[in-house]
Amino acid sequence: MTDDATIRAAILDAVHARGTGKTMCPSEVARAVSEDWRPLMPDIRRIARTLARQGQVTVTQGGVGVDPTTAKGPIRLGLPSSSD
Repeated sequence: MTDDATIRAAILDAVHARGTGKTMCPSEVARAVSEDWRPLMPDIRRIARTLARQGQVTVTQGGVGVDPTTAKGPIRLGLPSSSD
């Protein structure tokens, strides 16, 4: 079982490793923390929503910022730019 703190740290580590202006698929985080990663996807998205509300990550679809609470389908995570 992967806990929320581990997922949160993995998301933040991953977006910081990518750097500003780059995004990543949330499944990359899930794969990094567990071999059985698919069941983690709802938790990854939930924690990413929290981090987005806190201004620590951005959530995009098609390169456009979206509301993580209403986004359906594939999303990408990144670091906020200095103008966000």
